[in-house]
Amino acid sequence: MSRKARTHLLETVNPIERIELLVDWIQRDLGKANVDRELQRQIQTSIDRRERENYLREQLRVIQDELGDANPGEREADTYRERIEALPLSDDYKLQLRREVNRLSQLSPSSSDYSVLRGHLDTVLQVPWKEKTEDRLDLKKAEEILDQRHHALDKVKERIVEFLAVMKLKGDLKGPILCFVGPPGVGKTSLGAAIAEALGRKFVRMAVGGVTDESEIRGHRKTYIGAMPGKLIQSYTQVGVNNPLIMIDEIDKIGKDYRGDPASALLEVLDPKQNHTFVDRYLEIPYDLSHTLFICTANVLDTVPTPLRDRMEVIRLSGYTETEKLQIAKKHLIPELLENHGLTAEQVTISDDAVLGTIRDYTAEAGVRNLERKLATGLRKIARKVASGDSGGQPLAPVNYLIEAKDLEAYLGLPSYEHEFAERHPEIGVTTGLAWTQFGGEIMFIEATRMTGSGRTTVTGQLGDVMRESVSAAYSYVRSKAADLEIPDRSFNEYDIHIHFPAGAIPKDGPSAGVAIATCIASVMGERPVRHDVAMTGEITLRGKVLSVGGIKEKIMAAQRANIKTIVLPEGNRKDLTEVPDDVKAGLNFVFAERVEDAWKEALIPLYIVRTRDRKYDEAEYKAERQKSERPEQR
Repeated sequence: MSRKARTHLLETVNPIERIELLVDWIQRDLGKANVDRELQRQIQTSIDRRERENYLREQLRVIQDELGDANPGEREADTYRERIEALPLSDDYKLQLRREVNRLSQLSPSSSDYSVLRGHLDTVLQVPWKEKTEDRLDLKKAEEILDQRHHALDKVKERIVEFLAVMKLKGDLKGPILCFVGPPGVGKTSLGAAIAEALGRKFVRMAVGGVTDESEIRGHRKTYIGAMPGKLIQSYTQVGVNNPLIMIDEIDKIGKDYRGDPASALLEVLDPKQNHTFVDRYLEIPYDLSHTLFICTANVLDTVPTPLRDRMEVIRLSGYTETEKLQIAKKHLIPELLENHGLTAEQVTISDDAVLGTIRDYTAEAGVRNLERKLATGLRKIARKVASGDSGGQPLAPVNYLIEAKDLEAYLGLPSYEHEFAERHPEIGVTTGLAWTQFGGEIMFIEATRMTGSGRTTVTGQLGDVMRESVSAAYSYVRSKAADLEIPDRSFNEYDIHIHFPAGAIPKDGPSAGVAIATCIASVMGERPVRHDVAMTGEITLRGKVLSVGGIKEKIMAAQRANIKTIVLPEGNRKDLTEVPDDVKAGLNFVFAERVEDAWKEALIPLYIVRTRDRKYDEAEYKAERQKSERPEQR
């Protein structure tokens, strides 16, 4: 009793009231004691029941083990625990997985969480945490495999052999990030498979073209219905090792939308300093990607984000020359196509001239995909002839079908492409430029004409903003040099000039036609013909300097194909000639220009040779007159 209650009891004088008050307090205390006693009894009963259940369950498990009739769920949980202990993970992540196993063992198989937990545990255990393949470090064998699988591509092969040499000396090398950039059909993807074979690694191709969801790279959280790991973890699970060669194909075509930016997710993947702790959202455990050799492919680098481009070592693959395409067709395409069509080399022979004719007249590409399709078209027609020649179940004597250049129209139809060729005569207002396209190089004619007017300039041919600016810069520089070109200054106010770039349906852009445009304007305003066998490329400035441009190899190949004899290149591109095959450079004269005047000196025919009102000139006559005019100077 409290002190206040005891004081109240003593202050009560009436004995009957005092007894009633005391009885009431005693009954209240007895009720509390009964409640406490009941609670203690219930708690003890619950503890005894739980201990009893655990004891009985343990006895049941032992009995079932003895009888060979153990509970499948418990057996499964024990198996998971044993496999988790064998994983090379830290104790924290093992504890996390063990908790999932304990939770799994308490769930009914019909529960939705049961399938989620089991799927997650199975994925974690299937990922190759420490399994790897031994690298083949035989440099000669690697070179043989690369040469056998691919013709040319010497720069790429050299880079791979260097990688093997460093790995052989050091013993271990964090995988570099390579990026093959080149037009379609030059063998970027197949080259990755050849590199994997040379290294003795497993090969995985991961296409990311059109991927717009970041979860495709990082995975989905396991709480979502149908969640799964990202493409990377799926690739490792597929090959079963943690050091494969993973080719990320078409990285320049990766997308972006409200679901995230996959290109940003690849920043961690393709960074050797960070990818050793890559965390997939589904696994929730760091995974080491540093042992993997990543190779990316792209057609252009313009659409690849700058931070992602900075993490890769770019290796450019240019288009094949006609000679290289011929060798590829003879060594790889034709034997493979013969096997695919059920034919043999004894039945079909394709001449070199026929292959070259197919390359020139039926394809317009930097690679060999369309060439392969055209060759397959011809072989299908031959396969039909061979199959229909077996009459009455009696096979006829083997017949050898020879495909020559004159037979191409019968097998492939009319030629599909017509390449531009150099003009036959020098003309006023017509220059030959060199252009780079995704299919390789092409020559491009630039035409200009003048008419009486007020000095306006018209440009047509579906040009981009950069090319229109090149026209403005070229026009301004030619006008500033009118006195040197012997052009009356009033001509720029009395005549309008129209500059046209043929093939108007094809968009054109870029600064590399600046020299050709300036030469064309100088020709039409000064009425001086331009040599038809000279092609030129280069960007110009308002001061007349010629700046270097790209795509030199493809442009030189296009000039050789078009029977061009002299090529004017920027002085800064002199070093790029080392990448051009010797058979392409043979028979070509190269002029390196630092200023536009260097190109004018080579391309514009001097005024004293120009005849009145004659816009076309015979080349032999031009050379004879030029030699005659040079004789007094030589004396």
